[in-house]
Amino acid sequence: MRFLMLVIVSFFLTNNSLATQLHGGPVCSSCHGQTTARDQVTGCVVCHPGKELIFERAMSRRSGEKSFVERSYARVDSGFWDKNCTSCHLKSCRDCHGTGPVISKPNVAACQKCHKGYYTGGDYSGRAPRENNMRYQRGIAVEGETFLKMLPDVHYTAGMICSACHSMQSLVEGKKSSHVCRNCHRISSNVIEHSIPAHLEKLECYACHSAWGAQEYGTFFLRFRDLRMKVDFDLKPTSSTEYLRSAYLRKQDAPPLGINARGRVSPIRPLFISYYTDIAAARDNGPENSLLAAEWRAWFPHTIQRGSVTCEGCHDNPARFLLEPESRRIYNLQKDGMTLDSFWRQKGQRVVNGSFMSASRYQQISNKSPAYTKAYVKKWKKLLNRDDHSLRP
Repeated sequence: MRFLMLVIVSFFLTNNSLATQLHGGPVCSSCHGQTTARDQVTGCVVCHPGKELIFERAMSRRSGEKSFVERSYARVDSGFWDKNCTSCHLKSCRDCHGTGPVISKPNVAACQKCHKGYYTGGDYSGRAPRENNMRYQRGIAVEGETFLKMLPDVHYTAGMICSACHSMQSLVEGKKSSHVCRNCHRISSNVIEHSIPAHLEKLECYACHSAWGAQEYGTFFLRFRDLRMKVDFDLKPTSSTEYLRSAYLRKQDAPPLGINARGRVSPIRPLFISYYTDIAAARDNGPENSLLAAEWRAWFPHTIQRGSVTCEGCHDNPARFLLEPESRRIYNLQKDGMTLDSFWRQKGQRVVNGSFMSASRYQQISNKSPAYTKAYVKKWKKLLNRDDHSLRP
């Protein structure tokens, strides 16, 4: 017993020393002496006043996600949010800054406890969501999820952690980031794409420099009132006992483009193209795959690489702007009972924080003007004249 007490005392003295070095003073009495309550910010705001405002921001309140559920799945199930969406809320300072007696600054892994799956975060370290069928749940697991291994962001490869661009102060102020690309990167006119004024004036940098983006087309939530029926569906379990989730198609290529809230060309992806099926009703010849929302969102894939797409990746690619012509259509959604003509057709869909590019504007950028032809030829000459060394990452 005496040996055990010595181990416990030694543990707390060691960890108290670490915390003291980080905070610069006595720890236990400074924080735990304020009150016996253990709420989200007790002890922390005594020395870090104002930081509690982060609990008024998106990571805690999740107002955007709640609003989406209200206008989609809540129309058929008022309890959908509580059944499916309560696992990733910021509730305590310790959610990010570590558990136990040691306080630490969040690293990438700490952020990705929540920022994973089909959400910005996992892509930064080169992880894309797998299909939901259990046959695909293999490979390395991180935070309980298996994933497709993709090319990570160059900033991740260089060792940059999330807080390099997302400071605590910016999160407290409700901003998405504390830095933008041009805070650190000088624009070189020697790069052909950079020598075109319209690119610098009308495009976000990451419209060209995002190597890939996770996209989910057709998000299905299957509702089981008789839980015994779930055994017939070989899908990955969710946090809900009543629902299973699946997707019609998942892609990890160059994302579609639209217009963001700043009026610039930006990557967009389905916020969710949401379908709902009540299995019990469907087995009684009721409705299946009811389309509840078809909403897209402009976003920043954290998959930055040097270089960019080739010219025709944008200027001769109507599907990338959700202007897919019927002659190029592969998926026939209406024959699958999914209401939409195509995922890559703007009809029946919308961008919640921006807009789709208009057909007339796309036609304008797709015209092969003499200036376009000159830059196109110059680009390919440069590519063909590269030696082996220049092709290395």
